[in-house]
Amino acid sequence: MNNFFQNKKCLITGAASGIGKAVALQLSKLGAVLILTDIQQEQLESTANEIKANDGNIAYLEALDITNFEKVKQFGEQVIQKVGNLDIVMNIAGIAIWGAVDKMQHEEWKQVIDVNLMGPIHIIETFLPKMISEKNGGHLVNVASAAALFGLPWHGAYCASKYGLRGLSDVLRHDLKRHKIKVHLVCPGAVDTGLVSTIRISGLEITDEKFKTLKKQFQRHAVSPENAAKSILKGVKNNDYYIF
Repeated sequence: MNNFFQNKKCLITGAASGIGKAVALQLSKLGAVLILTDIQQEQLESTANEIKANDGNIAYLEALDITNFEKVKQFGEQVIQKVGNLDIVMNIAGIAIWGAVDKMQHEEWKQVIDVNLMGPIHIIETFLPKMISEKNGGHLVNVASAAALFGLPWHGAYCASKYGLRGLSDVLRHDLKRHKIKVHLVCPGAVDTGLVSTIRISGLEITDEKFKTLKKQFQRHAVSPENAAKSILKGVKNNDYYIF
C-alpha cells in the first residue's frame, strides 16, 4: 500500500477526530501529501501536530465549516493555489442527531442535512471540476453509513442525509468513470468515535439511563476508527465502490 499513496495529494474533511483523524494519520505514514480541514480548530491543530511529530507532510491546514459554500470556495481557491490539483478527495466529516419525528426540531433536521449531505456536495462542487479538467484521474471517497443502506429507528434525518450521499455517489460513480475518477462509498457500521459521546437524541437527555445503556451496547460491538481507516484505504487501493 505504501507506493500507492506515496506523494498523493489527499484532502480529508473531518480530520480533527474519529475516522477522519485515523485516515489522516495512516496516510501520513504512507507518504501522502495532506490537506486537512475540520470545524474544530484546536483538535485539528492537535491532529496536525501529531502528524508533524512523525514527519508527515501537511501541505495545507484550515479550520472550515463545510456547510458554508462561500467559505468552502475560498478554501478551494487557496488549496489549488498552494497545492495544485488533488489526487484524492475524502468527505469524512459528519454529525449525528437522532430522534422520533415528533421530537426532532426543524433546526436539527437542517443541521444534519447541511453537514452530512450539503457539506460533501460543497466539497465536490469545489474540487471535482478541477480534477476533471486536469485529466489525471483520481479518487472521490464519500463516507456515508450503514444507515445509507437501510432505515433505523430514530434515524429519520440521519438516514435521509446518508441515503442522499449514497444516491449522489451512485450517480457520480457512472458520471466520473470516463474521467478516470474512481468513486468509493464507505458504509461503516458501529465505529467508536467521538460521535458516540457527542451524539444528540432529540427529546432524550444524554444522562438518561436509556441513553447510557444504548451507548454501552453500541461500544461493545463497535470497531475502532483505526480499523475503519484501514478498511477505507484498502478499499481505495483496490478500487472498491462499496467499502464496508
